[in-house]
Amino acid sequence: MYEPFTVAGIGELLWDVFPEGKRLGGAPVNFSYHGHQLGATGYPVSAVGPDALGVEIREVLLAKRLPDEFVMIDKEHPTGTVQVTLNSGKPSYEICEGVAWDYVPLTNDLITLATKADAVCFGSLAQRNGVSRSTIHAFLGAMRDEALKIFDVNLRQDFFSKEIIEASLAHASVLKLSDEELPVLADMFGIDGTAPEQIAALRQMFDLQLIAYTRGSAGSLLVTENETDDHAGILCEATNTVGAGDSFTATLCIGLLNQKPLPEINDHANRVAAFVCTQDTATPALPHSLSAASPTVR
Repeated sequence: MYEPFTVAGIGELLWDVFPEGKRLGGAPVNFSYHGHQLGATGYPVSAVGPDALGVEIREVLLAKRLPDEFVMIDKEHPTGTVQVTLNSGKPSYEICEGVAWDYVPLTNDLITLATKADAVCFGSLAQRNGVSRSTIHAFLGAMRDEALKIFDVNLRQDFFSKEIIEASLAHASVLKLSDEELPVLADMFGIDGTAPEQIAALRQMFDLQLIAYTRGSAGSLLVTENETDDHAGILCEATNTVGAGDSFTATLCIGLLNQKPLPEINDHANRVAAFVCTQDTATPALPHSLSAASPTVR
């Protein structure tokens, strides 16, 4: 029987507040949404407050046909918001603290999801608070050994530490990071050399299946133990780059689950991310030429 992959994005769920208004945000939900478009069943895992903003998030998830059963309600904290400003399409963020996604609870149903998930994407931001950090690591620990555990490092402000990064890499099978984030990790772990040398050292240091290194409009490098694929990127007129990296990660994830060749995965991920850059939202509907994907037998 054919059954879609089950993928989860665990962590922050919030409203990105732009000068012209608010939009659904958070890397995990962006990942889940694009994974869903690419043929998987995508579950955002997070928490919202008992407020109008939380209700509205659920309405948006429903409209996007994403399940909300693992979006818990935290009665003590408000729904998260982030103030976003754009400079030539590139975002900067002011992230509010003490919000619902800092307190994602661990439930029996969530552990059950972890045991059946084929892949998860998690980052460093949602680990700034001990409650969500503990839940994320319990989720990772409950997953099957062969499941993909994608650490999209996603450094934001000062909401990270060597301890958080190191513990996350110890759980991860795949690392996704940008050209702005690699120097931070290289310095953190005392790794010298060129970018490819630093990537190779990181992969070996943490026994990672794959590292995806993104360079914005200059494309991406995918590195495994035995193979490297370098993609020069897709030229596009960028409107808003928010969420482009998350769409890349989701496409990478589905390509790996489908056991596609590395060059094919890299090209598809770059084309999806380039399309998202041309849209004024992190979660646009992908054209069929980009979204067509095959389910798998499990």
